[in-house]
Amino acid sequence: MLLVPALAQAADAISGEVKRQPLNWSAIVMFFIFVLATLGITYWAARRTRSAKDFYAAGGGITGLQNGLAIAGDYMSAASFLGISAMVFEKGYDGLIYSMGFLVGWPIILFLIAERLRNLGKYTFADVASYRLSQTPVRSFAALGTLVVVAVYLIAQMVGAGKLIQLLFGMNYTSAVLLVGILMVMYVTFGGMLATTWVQIVKAVLLLAGATFMAFMVLQHAGFSFENLFKQATEVHSKHLAIMSPGGLVSNPIDAISLGMALMLGTAGLPHILMRFFTVADAREARKSVFYATGFIGYFYILTFIIGFGAIMLVLNQPGMMETVVKEGKPVTQLIGGNNMAAIHLAEAVGGNLFLGFISAVAFATILAVVAGLALSGASAVSHDLYASVFKKGQAKEADEIRVSKITTVVLGLVAIVLGIAFEKQNIAFMVGLAFSIAASANFPVLFLSMFWRGLTTRGAVIGGLVGLICAVSLIVVGPTVWVDVLKHKEALFPYKNPALFSMTLAFLTTWLFSVTDGSARAEQDKQGFAAQFVRAMTGIGASGASKH
Repeated sequence: MLLVPALAQAADAISGEVKRQPLNWSAIVMFFIFVLATLGITYWAARRTRSAKDFYAAGGGITGLQNGLAIAGDYMSAASFLGISAMVFEKGYDGLIYSMGFLVGWPIILFLIAERLRNLGKYTFADVASYRLSQTPVRSFAALGTLVVVAVYLIAQMVGAGKLIQLLFGMNYTSAVLLVGILMVMYVTFGGMLATTWVQIVKAVLLLAGATFMAFMVLQHAGFSFENLFKQATEVHSKHLAIMSPGGLVSNPIDAISLGMALMLGTAGLPHILMRFFTVADAREARKSVFYATGFIGYFYILTFIIGFGAIMLVLNQPGMMETVVKEGKPVTQLIGGNNMAAIHLAEAVGGNLFLGFISAVAFATILAVVAGLALSGASAVSHDLYASVFKKGQAKEADEIRVSKITTVVLGLVAIVLGIAFEKQNIAFMVGLAFSIAASANFPVLFLSMFWRGLTTRGAVIGGLVGLICAVSLIVVGPTVWVDVLKHKEALFPYKNPALFSMTLAFLTTWLFSVTDGSARAEQDKQGFAAQFVRAMTGIGASGASKH
């Protein structure tokens, strides 16, 4: 969900001060219809969740198409839906460049990671990272990396939920955060991965259907001519033809490269995305999952581009949709609720109040799907990686492991609610960027090298991963996004908004250095285990199959 300037720009759709809207009853009714339907799914899933494999990986019985839709549901966020369309509405062509940035990580996952991940792992990416390395230190680090990414991402989601409710429904911020937290805990605690998967599938289908209808109606207004759409948009936009010029959002090449690295490789390190590959039966279905997900996500971001230009054509300067506000002592005319409401106003323009209610409900339902996936990956890090594998040394009973996971989910829900309320006034964009940067700097190097480099040792993986994690967090804090924008210092200690180029490079170098200089008996054992790991990664011999229900 959210998503790094592109990610930060998208996250800005639901950050900062928002203006509470009048109660939107059609949206509230449709939202509660969705909630009831998904609670029904959770009840159905709970009756079929009997083992740890059922709880963590939906029994491994999800098809490639279903998993592709679920991954898309996990990835297509409310912030990207509202934020990218708002960016196109404001900046024009640059919005397309940024929206395509969300896609570039998927070929890497398709060709390098998905198949090997499914063959080597069981429930979490720590299963893969620690396959031939010492279990306790590597799983402890992997669980820490997972929990940090999940916590940061969850805060952004919870704050985003409250802001969206104020924007779309007219409900109270605290009530919205409580509602999301309670529903998240119910989905995960009772239904596990099976319920979470189907919530994500339903949300993805609804979001794709709604966005398709909006894009179709925009094109119909433009006579199904892109030339006509762009012509009308440039005529009414204050920047005119300048909105068709690319490159206005990237201030310097270092930030651009760093952003690209975070987008590409951060996706391949997000624990709740990686966990989805264990829900399918085999490596073939894992590849199909990424293929379908890439298609759905790419299609969605093309739709947001049409929606953004459609909003310029049909919403900008229209009576009843604009308001005058005072910014820095000057009157400014903007969309009611700000530019982040471009897609919502367009929904009303092309489909009336009923469709406005539908899109508003889907935008909020989007957050529920994402937080459920995040909570499950965080819970599995505690129950599977720490409790079962580190504390119990692989001797934990399945029932105890699931119980720990459910307790962790409740705790995560409470923490998410408290932090969501505490961070209400903060700009959430830096948290979103931080989540991707941490995933690219801490999780991805260890995961990648564990699968592809014979020389990786336990010492190198743990030290390198921790260096990447600490470096990414530190550089974000002393960079412009936090040091200047949040802490209000005059000048940042680190000049770039995106640390991935530096923190990820340092993580790889540190991992390499501490591996090649490791002459211990454990290091020799780590290297000797690579051949057997490679055979299983390529063939799937020994990989677990789907549960039989």
